Amino acid sequence: MPLLDVSEIFSDPDFVDTTLVCHRNTQTMDADNFAVNTPSDIPFSGVVTVDRSLEAKRMAAGQNINGAILIVTQFRLTQGQPGLDADVVTYHGREYRVTFVDPYTAYGSGFVQAHCELLDFDGGTPVE
Repeated sequence: MPLLDVSEIFSDPDFVDTTLVCHRNTQTMDADNFAVNTPSDIPFSGVVTVDRSLEAKRMAAGQNINGAILIVTQFRLTQGQPGLDADVVTYHGREYRVTFVDPYTAYGSGFVQAHCELLDFDGGTPVE
């Protein structure tokens, strides 16, 4: 187990992104047993890195662009659980669905690492 505590680094303005927004849907059942989503937008901060770079797949039916990011944060993102849909995170104008959350406590107290897949889009304008 690592002995390095990187809590300070994950809070350092040189690394942390404070513009992240979590779009969370709390799910309940109505009188007819249909799911009802109650959306909320929650700003949070975290360190974002590339998990899988943007890749365009060209097929006869059209083009699909995909990619993924990793977010290390103390905010409790979820890939879905009873009563909650998977979180969607907005990062640099693109939306990513949280697909898996790992505990990241070996490097500091309370951190998680969230794997986030890019939601379908048309390619958009690159952010440089």
